[in-house]
Amino acid sequence: MTARQALRRFLILTGLRWLPVGLMIPVGVLLPLDRGLTLAQWGSAAALQGLIVLLLELPTGGLSDAIGRRPVLIIAGVVDLAALSLLTFADTVAMFTLYFVLQGVYRALDSGPLDAWYVDHALAADPEADFETGLAHSGTVVGVAIGAGALLTGGLVAWGPLGLTLPVYVALLCQLVALAAVVVLLTEDRPARGVVALLASVRGVPAAVAGALGLLRRSRVIVALIAVELFWGFGMVAFESLTPVRLADVLGDADRASALMGPVGSVAWLASAAGAALIPFLVRRIGAPWTGFTLRVVQGVTVAGMALFAGPVGVIASFLVCYAVHGASSPVHMGLLHRQVEGPYRASLLSLNSMVAMPAGSVGMIVLTAIASGASLVAALAVGAVVLALAAPLYLVARRPRFAAEPQGGISTAVLSPP
Repeated sequence: MTARQALRRFLILTGLRWLPVGLMIPVGVLLPLDRGLTLAQWGSAAALQGLIVLLLELPTGGLSDAIGRRPVLIIAGVVDLAALSLLTFADTVAMFTLYFVLQGVYRALDSGPLDAWYVDHALAADPEADFETGLAHSGTVVGVAIGAGALLTGGLVAWGPLGLTLPVYVALLCQLVALAAVVVLLTEDRPARGVVALLASVRGVPAAVAGALGLLRRSRVIVALIAVELFWGFGMVAFESLTPVRLADVLGDADRASALMGPVGSVAWLASAAGAALIPFLVRRIGAPWTGFTLRVVQGVTVAGMALFAGPVGVIASFLVCYAVHGASSPVHMGLLHRQVEGPYRASLLSLNSMVAMPAGSVGMIVLTAIASGASLVAALAVGAVVLALAAPLYLVARRPRFAAEPQGGISTAVLSPP
């Protein structure tokens, strides 16, 4: 398979994977409330999803490295089909709790294998492959898929039949197509097959997990990139969770703010797609580390803009630019991360990176909402802006990495070059 063929399949599978997410975003909270749950009950059930992801993220990354990307993604697709099928009729706290548990398992299984498959195949076809541009293209596809899904849900709900449940049926159908596409398009050369080979691979999961954790001891670059994810996870709360509150604050009307956030959210994902599409030009011009540095600073400035602008136009404009930067940042960060590992531990490292964002976001939610309640919403946004910008210098650790001549156990031992 050529690098171009791998990219084409990667982008198709990425779009199919994120379209159901876009369909579910507008009804994710409203559907449980419509079926009788209180907001507190929904929150308690939904919190389990994050806990499950936190617990399973690294083991499932190790599973992907041990038994292969394709089987893990197929298992993930089956789990998501089960979750969405349950959601079509769930009407009790217990059913919604089970739904979120299944979603947590799905998200943990799904986190990392597809990106790892693409980078593995791109580098196998061409050791000098520019897979960072492919990751940027995938960021564009993600934004378009989510934005399109959210807009489609608005039309489906307005149409009327089945109310808030119709988008769930459409998402279920889309996930079925996505699973079929994984089976057909995601080819993988793993000569060892059968029960004995499967058991041997599963026994390799602890080694894969240990290998990913070992990278933290061996590479200052990876430590710095994981630290960026901690700051990023904390700061994301400022623009993901506090934007509707800030918009209601400047409008003086929560209902108007809620009505605006629907279309604004869809446009934000399209802005994210545009940001990801433009990022290869910046990377080629100043390099990935300086690009990451610049984007973290700019995102901090946009969140500060949300705090400082008094009118809704300023808040919305800052939010949209923030999301454009957010979409651009992800492929840069992931590209730098991929460059630090070779071979069997790639998915485990991606899972480790994803895993640290979860507790960071939880801490951010507690701290920033406490600041908003005790001091002011503007102060909370300002703190979030500062935390996002503080991560910028960490990217500069990756300016001059070099790799040890003899990888240890398949792990690339990147260290900072001496000055």
